[in-house]
Amino acid sequence: MTWWIVILLVGVALSPLVWLRPSRRQSGQMALRLAARRLGLGMQLVQQEWPHWLECNPPGSCAQYHRARRRGRQDRWSYWQAQPGQWLNQWREPCADEQLLAQLRQLPADVYKVEAGPQMLALYWGERGGEAELQRVADLLAQLA
Repeated sequence: MTWWIVILLVGVALSPLVWLRPSRRQSGQMALRLAARRLGLGMQLVQQEWPHWLECNPPGSCAQYHRARRRGRQDRWSYWQAQPGQWLNQWREPCADEQLLAQLRQLPADVYKVEAGPQMLALYWGERGGEAELQRVADLLAQLA
């Protein structure tokens, strides 16, 4: 009987350590983020204000993958993915640049936003994919940078 009590007490003492172990989803995200670093992408979690008209419900804190742009690029734009393959600007107008639209349509369905500034190109992603989706994201950022 004493052994059972000792085993129970040890189990109770060690059970909080199980809570510290990352879940499968968290482990997958960490592996994806390390792979992104190897591909030359930067990644950070950012708080994002989403437009009220987005049908999907993106998280308040979202993964932002970014890459520096080449010198001389002065264009600024941002597009949100309202539905898979449907990219809209802040006034809910569809993307008019057919070449850019074709590139954006190759992105995973859980990419919420892509924006470009003179110095940086950023992509906000739900990270619900694997290496293949990450490669598509990295390819797009390299083409547009």
